[in-house]
Amino acid sequence: MQSQTDKAVEYLIVAERLSKSVMTSEGILDILSSIDLLIKPGESMAIVGESGSGKSTLISLLAGLDTPSAGTIRLNGNDLTVMDEDGRAAIRNALVGFVFQSFQLLPTLTALENVMLPLELSGDKDAKIAATALLSRVGLSHRLTHTPRQLSGGEQQRVALARAFVTRPVILFADEPTGNLDSKTGAIIIDLLFQLNLENNTTLILVTHDQVLASRCQRTIRLESGKLV
Repeated sequence: MQSQTDKAVEYLIVAERLSKSVMTSEGILDILSSIDLLIKPGESMAIVGESGSGKSTLISLLAGLDTPSAGTIRLNGNDLTVMDEDGRAAIRNALVGFVFQSFQLLPTLTALENVMLPLELSGDKDAKIAATALLSRVGLSHRLTHTPRQLSGGEQQRVALARAFVTRPVILFADEPTGNLDSKTGAIIIDLLFQLNLENNTTLILVTHDQVLASRCQRTIRLESGKLV
């Protein structure tokens, strides 16, 4: 039987017997139950399922944004389940990028400043050069000084993509990245996401309701009522 150490060498993410429960007014609610998952470096994987099936909770656990009620998660050989929040944050900053449905841009910062921010927080003196180059790559060289409210939804998500990739993450988590966009704009954003992912050889974990989008990933897993099916 392959050990956790052996798996950590071969796989970027190793999740075993992963469960998440929360206490509600009606008792304990099981959000995820005994999830086993192995994800290789460079792989693209879609997580699909109905609303409330546990998709967003699963990627929050895999990214170290939340802690499981039971089970273990290793990200690039690091056991997230034995770390405190500072330890998990350090791993996220070093390895992980995020793209959210709601863009999550800071409203008082310009597009350039939003993309520069993660590099500045890590002390990168070339933050402006790198951020400018990536905003140009996503077609926003003419929007550097605009704040989010001056940008369309599609433009805001392009800024979010640039911010996610500017740190050259090992793994990118995208949670319904086209959920707030019309179909035409969403298709453009998805093309851009997969282009950037290929260029950077990033591992992509994508939560989506869109079967067409899911089919573009190398594999798809489905959650039903918190369980893999």
